[in-house]
Amino acid sequence: MPMVSMPVEIAGRNRMWRRTAMDAIRNDPDWRNGEYQKQPAGVITAARILTIAASGPLDLQARAPSRAAADGLLEEISAGWAGSDANDLLYQLDCSRTYNPQPELERIRARLIAVNAADDFINPPELAIMQSTIKRVKNGQYVLLPLTGRGHRTVADPSLWKKYLEELLQAPR
Repeated sequence: MPMVSMPVEIAGRNRMWRRTAMDAIRNDPDWRNGEYQKQPAGVITAARILTIAASGPLDLQARAPSRAAADGLLEEISAGWAGSDANDLLYQLDCSRTYNPQPELERIRARLIAVNAADDFINPPELAIMQSTIKRVKNGQYVLLPLTGRGHRTVADPSLWKKYLEELLQAPR
């Protein structure tokens, strides 16, 4: 059950925000090609970019309706990512660089339900990629959740997609 994803290579805006976050670390003089003595400050910028990309606009606006609240929430959310080791965060952002299941979609025979969120910045439904490619999966189904408020972080709230997982698990094999 792929969630908040697309069955194509990481490109367009998705690659651009990842590249920008990775460059924030790699271009930091303290990074030293990954042989740093202290965490490079660029990891904070990368964490902030990741925070914005992975969050939903409705959720961010509701939780941070003022400039001060937005600044505080950005610090709060990105602190978790900024606490990551810079090289580890680079790996997390770049490990999908060779991801591209598109050429092999017809080979999938298992029942598959792909679930995306209408407000996902990283995999926006307006690209219509999932809608067209799911047709190539023999037993594939695409579910677009309405505005969840959580964007890409929809994956972290099982109450939003649990029924589709249950349906998938109960399907005949």
